[in-house]
Amino acid sequence: MTLKRDDILKAQDILTEKVPVPEWGGDVCVKGMTGTERDAFESSIVSSNGKKTSVNMVNIRAKLAAQTICDENGERLFTDADDVKVLGAKSATALQRVFEVAQRLSGIGDDAIQELAEGLQKNPLEDSPSD
Repeated sequence: MTLKRDDILKAQDILTEKVPVPEWGGDVCVKGMTGTERDAFESSIVSSNGKKTSVNMVNIRAKLAAQTICDENGERLFTDADDVKVLGAKSATALQRVFEVAQRLSGIGDDAIQELAEGLQKNPLEDSPSD
C-alpha cells in the first residue's frame, strides 16, 4: 500500500515506553523524539568556537533524558534550560538506562553521536564540484 500525505500525517509514530528506574523508586515514561526535537538535541550538543566545531558531551545523558522523559500523555516532565543540570546530578546508572531507551526510540544509533562529530570535522565544500 502506497501511503498518501494524510496517511503519513495521521500516523501515530512517536513511541513511548515505560522504563524501570529502581534508583528513583519506580518507572518513568520515555518517548521517542520528533524529527524537530532530535535536530534541537543534536544542535544543543554542538559547540562552535570560531572555525572549530566539536560535540559537547557534557551532560549529554541528562539532556536526552530531559527531552524524552514524559507523562502518560507524552508531555515532557522536564525543561531544557532549568532541569538538565539537576538531572545531571542524578545517578549515572539511572540516566544511562533512560538514555539507552531514548536513543533506541529516537533512532539514535550507538554511532550517531560519533558520526555527528566526524561530520562536523569534514569541510562541507570538500565534496562539492569545482567551477
